[in-house]
Amino acid sequence: MPNPTESPAVEVVELQLETDRLRVIGVPRRRVDARAKVTGQTRYADDIFLPRMAYCKLLRSPHPHARIQKIDSSRALAHPGVYLVLTGKDLPIEYGIIPVSQDEQALCLDHVRHVGDPVAAVVAREELTALEALDLIDVEYEILTTVSDPEEALATPEPRIHDYGEEGNIHKRVNLEFGNVDEGFAEADEIFEDFFFYQGNTHLPIEQHASVAIKDPEGKLTIWSSTQTPHYLHRALAKVLEMSPAHIRVIATPNGGGFGGKSDPFNHEIVVAKAALMLDRPVKIGLTREEVFYCHRGRHPVLMRFKTGVKKDGTITGMHLQTLIDGGAYGSYGVASTFYTGALQTTSYHVPRYHFQACRAFTNKPPCGPKRGHGTVQPRFGQEIQLDKIAEKLKLDPAELRLRIAEAPNAVTANFLELGTVGLRECIRRVVKISSWNEKFRKLPEGRGVGLACSAYLTGAGLPIYWNAMPHSGVQLKLDRGGGITIFCGATEIGQGSDDVLAAIVAEVLGVTTFDIRIYTGDTDLGPVDLGSYSSRVTLMAGNAAMQAAERAKAMLTEAVGARLDVPKERLRFADQRVFDSAAPEKGVTFHEAVCLAEARFGTVGTVGSYTPPRSPAQFKGGGVGPSPTYSYSAAVVEVTVNPVTGWINVPKIWIAHDIGRALNPALARGQVEGSVYMGLGEALMEEQEFRRLPKRLSHALVHKFPSILEYKSPTSLDMPEIVVELVEEPDPHGPFGAKEVGQGPLLPIMPAVANAVYDAVGVRVDEVPITPEKIVKALAEKKAGRAPRFGPTYFPDVDWPEPLRVPPPWEGGDGRAVNEVRRSSSQRKEKVLRT
Repeated sequence: MPNPTESPAVEVVELQLETDRLRVIGVPRRRVDARAKVTGQTRYADDIFLPRMAYCKLLRSPHPHARIQKIDSSRALAHPGVYLVLTGKDLPIEYGIIPVSQDEQALCLDHVRHVGDPVAAVVAREELTALEALDLIDVEYEILTTVSDPEEALATPEPRIHDYGEEGNIHKRVNLEFGNVDEGFAEADEIFEDFFFYQGNTHLPIEQHASVAIKDPEGKLTIWSSTQTPHYLHRALAKVLEMSPAHIRVIATPNGGGFGGKSDPFNHEIVVAKAALMLDRPVKIGLTREEVFYCHRGRHPVLMRFKTGVKKDGTITGMHLQTLIDGGAYGSYGVASTFYTGALQTTSYHVPRYHFQACRAFTNKPPCGPKRGHGTVQPRFGQEIQLDKIAEKLKLDPAELRLRIAEAPNAVTANFLELGTVGLRECIRRVVKISSWNEKFRKLPEGRGVGLACSAYLTGAGLPIYWNAMPHSGVQLKLDRGGGITIFCGATEIGQGSDDVLAAIVAEVLGVTTFDIRIYTGDTDLGPVDLGSYSSRVTLMAGNAAMQAAERAKAMLTEAVGARLDVPKERLRFADQRVFDSAAPEKGVTFHEAVCLAEARFGTVGTVGSYTPPRSPAQFKGGGVGPSPTYSYSAAVVEVTVNPVTGWINVPKIWIAHDIGRALNPALARGQVEGSVYMGLGEALMEEQEFRRLPKRLSHALVHKFPSILEYKSPTSLDMPEIVVELVEEPDPHGPFGAKEVGQGPLLPIMPAVANAVYDAVGVRVDEVPITPEKIVKALAEKKAGRAPRFGPTYFPDVDWPEPLRVPPPWEGGDGRAVNEVRRSSSQRKEKVLRT
């Protein structure tokens, strides 16, 4: 019996709260593509077989730097089973991912720039036949001087690896100063200057690159490829093949791992597209593992110099960061990477004055590009180790120091990055508690130690690669009479779970399950443009677009059902595959009936949604790198054991807290955190993209030292420690249902936390990665000899920096009007999202 003291109004409110609770979002569940993957039904690019399909292989340069004098392919073309041989003259138009770095050719026309640069392609009946024909191609080279590292690049202006760039073999230099840093140093009680080096490493996805191209019956091109950026591959194909974009279809197949390594348009994709058009038959290419190392686009090696002034209480008064970057042979994302090595240093801790200088050099190695964390990982390593050095000198606990200086929510940083929610302090508190930090730091026996580090990362890049006013992501929904929903989106599923994110958002808004939804993503013919799976942009950008499309569909259904039931629209709820009156839940219709009512009222039910980030307050050259709708934060504690004789390191346990806004699928989110920890641990302890010079008689060839999984060391399941994950949830109004990124940010604190833990364990600093036993032993020897107990770089070479661009920070008379306008429009947008 109802309680007579309870009013009907109270009952209605309680019922509304019950019907309004989230049923899909925030609930751990199986991801939508899980069954296909565990049963082996997922079709990757290399799983595609078509009638009459031919196979392509690439001939690659054995020299790191040379001019092509002559290519004779006649013997290869005459080989039985060979259909076609392509060289650079067949594909002369240059392309690239960034507008200012259109410096690659599908096949090198007259100049090779690293070992592995492709110079010819063979298309044959079988893959083995194509391989045999490669040996029949004769190439004459003129060997050029090899540039092996950035210091050589600075000292070797000629011969130039590229004719563009700043000068000689310098690709890009940056010199930005926000406020008077010298004044900041004058105010400091202590000034710290440290040098760090971050070795390059590669992505090592389980799936190797593969592509299949075909000329369809109408004469148009279709290509299936393991790419993270079908939209940008589409653009590159149109340019190089000189075809109308409307006649090209790119289908991004599911990726067996991307991590940034499949974000560029690659030469093998363009080659098979050209071959398919010429032969009028399908052409397929699958790269070997060694060829994936040649593609690379992995982590840039970066030498860093950090100079930071602090007060006695730890307050930062100024920071000067210099980075020298090994870019490899091509531009790739390099201009953006250069800015990223300094863009986010102000987003975690309050830095009132900031001077950032960076130089990216061309070298004769495979090109570097975006790897998980894109340019921000290297300086985060240096900054977090230096903070520990500062804490020790000031006699402060490292966690307490970070809590004191953590940046405030909704702040605008010195370099004009507008922050949203900032969960850094809560991350630190959580990870300190769950790791028993206060009982372990500086209290464990010799050889055991703990280290702490923090980080911040983007939740989507604020500007597109090709600047324009169009949306960054779009979603189309189709609702059918049976109650099914189809999502069309250009976003790419690379293993991170973006399909699950889209399905969950639409299912939550429309009150159905993810099983009621079909998803078609990564197809340039079927869905609206999404710029790609990079910079942790998909959840926020495609998610907001999906939410907008779903809300528009919901509005149509609400009006139709409200009219049929004679119920005010505001009282209707969508849940459990029904649309019903929240005041009388038994009064309602099934979801498929609601769709039929809407179709009868409005016609075919289809909606669209799109997302464009808010305008950045940064109104200066270079200000386009770093802005994001909001930022995620992480804090990690790593425990290590170190053998003081051999230097051998073991990591038994890691605790990590990540500010995710809201976890759309907690099971998936935790998997992303653990994947970041795995990758970070590999970079910290063993991974390195190392090269060696062969003897002079072999042209000083700069070749991979470890071009296979047998030699390139990466952690296995047996190397992984216990990982304790805390998801810190404070919904951010910029994200769908408050979500922020989780795919990249949790990687960043792992490497410096390992380094700080090694110092706690044995009292030596290793200021570079990977942190190997050999380096620890050398640092211990320095300690025993009474010298500085460290291993790492000791200087930063002279760079001819351009005149600095001096920009007063917002609080020192910068373009305050622009900042205020952006913050006001952003605030209005936040209120709108919260109301929605």
